[in-house]
Amino acid sequence: MQEKLRTVRKTDELKLIGAGFGRTGTLSLKAALEELGFGPCYHMTELFHQREHVPQWEAAAQGDAVDWQTLFAGYQATVDWPACSFYAELMEAYPDAKVILSIREPESWYESTKDTIYQIYKRATSSPFVSLILRVVAPTIPGIGRVAKAIVWERTFGGNFENKDYAISVFNQHIEEVKQRVPSDKLLVFHVKEGWGPLCAFLGVDEPKKPFPHLNERGAGFVGNTNWASTQKRARRMLLVAGVLVVLLLLGRQIKRWMQ
Repeated sequence: MQEKLRTVRKTDELKLIGAGFGRTGTLSLKAALEELGFGPCYHMTELFHQREHVPQWEAAAQGDAVDWQTLFAGYQATVDWPACSFYAELMEAYPDAKVILSIREPESWYESTKDTIYQIYKRATSSPFVSLILRVVAPTIPGIGRVAKAIVWERTFGGNFENKDYAISVFNQHIEEVKQRVPSDKLLVFHVKEGWGPLCAFLGVDEPKKPFPHLNERGAGFVGNTNWASTQKRARRMLLVAGVLVVLLLLGRQIKRWMQ
């Protein structure tokens, strides 16, 4: 499937390509890059606002041709999924871009991923009723879920993410592949705990006076994004209203029987 994926155009607008998986400090890295002037930076959260990108990512997951220039118009950097799964194609499309491989301790990465974005994916696809509610209260969520399923849980982990040893082996293999594929002078292997120093040296910019951003700590909600928190509240209200309506409907039918 990957073999037939090709790029439509070449352009040099994208300066930085994030090759690290999600849950490796990518939201913090996004904020850091934007602080350093490499923004806007594309992250999975962009799909909350760019619904029109969903079909393009679904096509990419199928190995179809992708117009990267259109997809990343206006962006200077990428991090996180879904773009990290196509870092090699992006290197071809943007030959002057540098690559940042964000990393994390494998065990910590797996537990964090399992307890956050994987749980959200499972809940969002747990039943047709939940999917219907989400389509009503947050129309962008189903599209993001389809992209995550196609690119993250199926394409990357082969539908076997719950196998911890397998998922960690995929994580480690990806890191080694990036290290081997990307020329060393264009690659930064980066842990967000390292802070501004190595990142600014790699980019050739001065270190900001402010602390390095540390966003999306575990337990802080979906990728530190208030969209998900508000979506959960709306979904709970919708479920409560739906439950009340069902009870009233059943009660009304029962009263009708009694009246007859």
